[in-house]
Amino acid sequence: MTVSNSHLREAIDVLKKTGVRITPQRHAILEFLINADTHPTADEIYRALEGNFPNMSVATVYNNLRVFREAGLIKELPYGDSSSRFDFSTSEHYHAICNECGKIVDFHYPGLDEVEHFASSVTGYEVNKHRLEVYGTCPECQAKLK
Repeated sequence: MTVSNSHLREAIDVLKKTGVRITPQRHAILEFLINADTHPTADEIYRALEGNFPNMSVATVYNNLRVFREAGLIKELPYGDSSSRFDFSTSEHYHAICNECGKIVDFHYPGLDEVEHFASSVTGYEVNKHRLEVYGTCPECQAKLK
């Protein structure tokens, strides 16, 4: 069994345990998220799957993303006025974002966990999460710009 199949099976088990029915559309959206390394928007997911599900609407995608988020299967990454992006990886990690094409790449840096403790001690806040993004130009866009 491949890693993505294993993740899919585990995610379906989580949904079933919470009483969520696994529809073909729900299965396809979940599988798309597991295999995507682009942190897609709901519209991108819809466009990728609409050919296989002509009766599916963007609202169906948004509703399923909400179900997945509430079940703890995905993270929603809101970016101000632009559309949220969705990430199947819910482990603590950070994002590098290309200023040119918008590509998002995950990276891990465990030393930043101390930031929450420091912020809490300095501000008095009860810190429960943090988010780090670095911005630059991805290798593909660098090559195009030369």
